[in-house]
Amino acid sequence: MPGSPCIEFWFDFGSNYSYISTMRIEHLAGERGVAVRWRPFLLGPIFRSLGWETSPFVLQKAKGEYVWRDMVRECRKAGIGWPRPSEFPRTSMLAHRLALAAAREPWIGAFCRGVARRNFVDDQEIASSAAVAAVLRGLGVAPDEWVAAAQSDAVKQGLRAQTDEAVRRGIFGAPSFFVGDEMFWGNDRLDDALALAGTHASGGADAAA
Repeated sequence: MPGSPCIEFWFDFGSNYSYISTMRIEHLAGERGVAVRWRPFLLGPIFRSLGWETSPFVLQKAKGEYVWRDMVRECRKAGIGWPRPSEFPRTSMLAHRLALAAAREPWIGAFCRGVARRNFVDDQEIASSAAVAAVLRGLGVAPDEWVAAAQSDAVKQGLRAQTDEAVRRGIFGAPSFFVGDEMFWGNDRLDDALALAGTHASGGADAAA
């Protein structure tokens, strides 16, 4: 890979495992000298293409019960909160659009963590302009310009295009990670993805592949 090593982080704010990765990825990538490219997309259209109207964790009772137990273990391991939100999955369209609009801003990671924390720790809605504005103000970012940008036709079309790109690249769940053309799926594969990206950073054999 030319230039700095990079990991693409494809996430959905409604995804519980994306929450864990959102809270971990920037710090872990920084330790390896790897840049994070934040790639919000929508799981809903992918689920609907499979005939699912909502998360399989909701549709399949046994899987859902397992996942909620697993979240307790994984959040404890990561050192982050997990009170289990009262609504799952939460509507989060505007938050996705704002994350897309601000994807190259230096505060994008902090914004995504703020949205994820609001959803999964504070158990508050993340769909309204008031919600995303509150997260921005907490970062010292004036919200009006960004909320307006997130509601623009260009950003709406951009999120649809990014979701279409996720489908073209074979993404079927969140979180997903790309290092070059290599895809990793699931929070439990974040460390593997970063390890591969780290070989690029150190000039290892994989860097020339």
